[in-house]
Amino acid sequence: MLVKCDAVCYKACNLQIELFVIIKNKPEKVISPFFNRNSQSYGPITCSIARMKKLLTLFFVVQALGATAQIPDHIYKSNIHSVKLYKYGDIYSYPVMLLNSSDQLELHFDDLDADFKNYYYTYQLCNADWTPANIQSFDYIRGFQTNRITTYRNSSIISTRYTHYQATIPERNSAPTRSGNYLLKVFLNDDTSKLFFTKRFFVVNNKTSVSALITQPFNSGLFRTHQRVQVSVNTVNAQINAFSPQDLKVAVVQNNVWSSGSVIDRPTIFRGNYFEYSDEENTTFQGGKEWRWLDLRSLRLLSDRMAKIVDTNKVRTDIYVKPDGERRSQVYIYYRDINGIYTVENTDGTNPYWQSDYAWVHFTYIPPGNRAYEGRSVYLFGELTAYTPDDASRMIFNEQTGVYEKELFLKQGYYNYSYITLTDKKQSGFTPSLENTEGNYWGTENSYMVLVYFRPFGARADELIGYTLVNSSFQR
Repeated sequence: MLVKCDAVCYKACNLQIELFVIIKNKPEKVISPFFNRNSQSYGPITCSIARMKKLLTLFFVVQALGATAQIPDHIYKSNIHSVKLYKYGDIYSYPVMLLNSSDQLELHFDDLDADFKNYYYTYQLCNADWTPANIQSFDYIRGFQTNRITTYRNSSIISTRYTHYQATIPERNSAPTRSGNYLLKVFLNDDTSKLFFTKRFFVVNNKTSVSALITQPFNSGLFRTHQRVQVSVNTVNAQINAFSPQDLKVAVVQNNVWSSGSVIDRPTIFRGNYFEYSDEENTTFQGGKEWRWLDLRSLRLLSDRMAKIVDTNKVRTDIYVKPDGERRSQVYIYYRDINGIYTVENTDGTNPYWQSDYAWVHFTYIPPGNRAYEGRSVYLFGELTAYTPDDASRMIFNEQTGVYEKELFLKQGYYNYSYITLTDKKQSGFTPSLENTEGNYWGTENSYMVLVYFRPFGARADELIGYTLVNSSFQR
């Protein structure tokens, strides 16, 4: 067994291993994968086979842990709040940029430790299913592999102390060179093991023509409650060599909720350069209803959804939201919403980023008959809880009052949210259910993001070659 590494690779801390020969009847000495750091040269040193096995095992375990620990859109540290990433100047947009263009994204977040830290960021290229791509960062990042966030400011004229950090990406000295799914990773002191949070964004190389049509499903059981997305992809000008229809993948995501998204790897109709994806099993989504809303842009005046404001304590403000009931049996009413996201806005100060205060916001949900759902839990759902049903978003049932309650620490802004239910049984993955709390209606206004991926023969990552955003606003 021979483990090989050249000087350049060693200096970059990027170990490459090649196995050439299996040695028989020589158990005592082998060539080591590590190089003598005390030597001026990079010649090999020797070690026992037992030590070699331990070192290789440790190396592959660390690599595996590093690949699985990167959860998309996840905050790892409790002092980080209000992480937002969007197109430059557009607070309502999803972070999407064109390859080799002048497009830029804005990153904003708050550190409630209210001190100064050396935050750095980098990019991680991912496949269509958000697993890390098997490509070295030098192959998809031009310039510096990490960059320091140098724009920050302490909060002012408010009671909550924090430090606001912001960055415009990509910078001129560091930019993605491949299309695909990316994770923006923010970490401390240029040490990638000290990861603080991740955010998704896309780099698109538009090679295809993508269109989508929102219709009612043919299934009679879903006709009045669900929406069907029919996707058409034309590759006539794509200049790609697709050996089979399965070389293309299509992802459909409703309202930025990746847990209910669908990745389709087989077209329903394939004809030359035309691909159609219309299988109801993979392209049907709950209609839901318009998202509930909460206006927190002012902590001095009561908005339409606030019941009361309690700010007797100089360091704490409590906002009590008017109780919400189930809407399953209510008639559908259309009104404008922002499809589950939140925006950082402020009418009490000048700048919303470092002059917006935080408050403890109390939500109350009244179940039918004031009885808890049997075998199911209720969760607050939306970007305010990172679209994740966990202990941080799970509502607690109050036996005395017969209502579900939850409090969240939120920054001033405008919020959309919903209530979902999930079974208490252990399960892998989840699809948020709106049936018990919100109800479903086929004519609800929802936004759908359609992404087209292609992996050339022999490639090690999926390319993002098509993107479109459609809305289910039917004629009313």
